[in-house]
Amino acid sequence: MSRRTPAEWEPQEAVWLAWPHSQQTWPGRIDRMPAFFANWAAQMAESISVRILLPEALAADAKALLPQNDRIELVFCPTNDSWVRDYGPTFVHDAEIGGLVGIDWHYNAWGGKYPPWDADDAAAAVICDRIGIPRIRSKLCVEGGAMETDGQGRLLTTPECLVTATRNPGWSRDAISRELHAQMGVTEILWLSGGGLVGDDTDGHIDQLARFLDPSNIVVAVCDDPNDPNHLPLEDNFRQLRLWGETSEPAVNVHRLPIPAKREIDGQRVPESYCNFLMLGRQRLLVPTFGQPAADEHAIAVIRELACGAEVESIDCQDLIWGLGALHCASRDQPKA
Repeated sequence: MSRRTPAEWEPQEAVWLAWPHSQQTWPGRIDRMPAFFANWAAQMAESISVRILLPEALAADAKALLPQNDRIELVFCPTNDSWVRDYGPTFVHDAEIGGLVGIDWHYNAWGGKYPPWDADDAAAAVICDRIGIPRIRSKLCVEGGAMETDGQGRLLTTPECLVTATRNPGWSRDAISRELHAQMGVTEILWLSGGGLVGDDTDGHIDQLARFLDPSNIVVAVCDDPNDPNHLPLEDNFRQLRLWGETSEPAVNVHRLPIPAKREIDGQRVPESYCNFLMLGRQRLLVPTFGQPAADEHAIAVIRELACGAEVESIDCQDLIWGLGALHCASRDQPKA
């Protein structure tokens, strides 16, 4: 296979964000989000380039909040929403061309939940054009947050996010697997079927449930409260991952990463998970926290022990999560060519 999807701990060229402007995404709290994104971009720009998609009409507002930093670049592009992980391209190394290609999947806002999505579906083309790499448009509808890879051909995903009539009508699991193999070089897929988090509107994105920290270690979201409706589905995911990890090659150690206690905003439970961290190569790892010190500190300790020497930093995501996503959902890492 001439293609390989790099892992997120491999060297990175930049991180992409999409400037927040949708009242629908953060009802009642959208006014807090530009400052959050500006501070987040500034923190990342200490060590890596940050490229921010935004409509040109918002440029002045963004520049007023962002620091003067040569590593921060504004890229004018219409957007509907900020979850660039899901509609940005999947960057893949292609041996035949000797560089990166961008796989541009179809995108329909998580199965048609939040129209319009046309601008977001067109954003991958803007990103590929900006960095000068070939763009390959796939017929498959899939969000970036629905796929987790280890850089060696293994992929974690959930059937609820791909094998559905709202995303890929007429596609069988086998046909989807063949397309993932053709576009990404995937050779082994674990279809994790226990279930997603209460309050997650993605139908169970894997980046909320289980993440590789290296080819031999995965953290998986669990819930230690037996009375929480998340408890049984997440335990099922943990058991599936542990059994798979024992038989996959190389073998994978599966580590529990408990979610914080239930929290609601305006009467709606928010899907808080520490799995939604962002790796900046092997140098830094950004972990979302949710205002529950004991749970936050335990998650950071678990991740730090497995982070292969990366500097582990926390970012308060109590407001960001009201959009039903966290750091990984709102970013798209671009590997080095």
